[in-house]
Formats: sequence, C-alpha cells, structure tokens
Amino acid sequence: MSTPKNLADLFESQPWQWGLRGDPYLWRDMQAHLAEHAYPPTEAVFMSLLEQTYQQLTGVPLTNREPLFIERYSHGGMSSGYISPQFWSDTAFPLLRSRYLYLT
Repeated sequence: MSTPKNLADLFESQPWQWGLRGDPYLWRDMQAHLAEHAYPPTEAVFMSLLEQTYQQLTGVPLTNREPLFIERYSHGGMSSGYISPQFWSDTAFPLLRSRYLYLT
C-alpha cells in the first residue's frame, strides 16, 4: 500500500531563485494552506487549486501581471513584500506542476 500524498510535500524544496522578496513568504503560505487539501485527482484540478490559492492569498488573480505589494510579506528592505506574478506563472507553477506529475 502506498503512502498518502500531501500537497505540502511539493513545496519542500524551494526554487533556486525567486522573483521578488515577498515570493518566499507566499511560497510558505501556499505550502501551509495546501497542506490541508486532498491530493487532486488530475493535473487540471491541481493547477486550478494553485491559481485559486494564489488569488485567495494575494487578493488578485494570476492574470494580473504587475508586481503587487502584500503587507504581511514585508519584512524590511527596498522590495520587501512584493510578489512577482511572472515568477509564479513562469517558474513556480511549472515547477510545482512537474513535481505533481512526477508523483502521480
């Protein structure tokens, strides 16, 4: 019998480079939030869940391509608290998708 999969496990290894300084905080926030969800049965459901979670935590859809400021991710420094939607759509989501597909 195989062990149950946990979505939080997909976030264990962080990307080697971030977009903006708030992105690591959003990464950890998404990891914590998704730990409570059941492992999605399909890639489409998984990707939809990622986009929904991103929007819930940032307040804007991923289609908004402008960097955005999230106060709770601001911990000092010039670009502290800023999230890069481009990083999430071009790097983070494809990385998480590949991990999901590897484990299914």
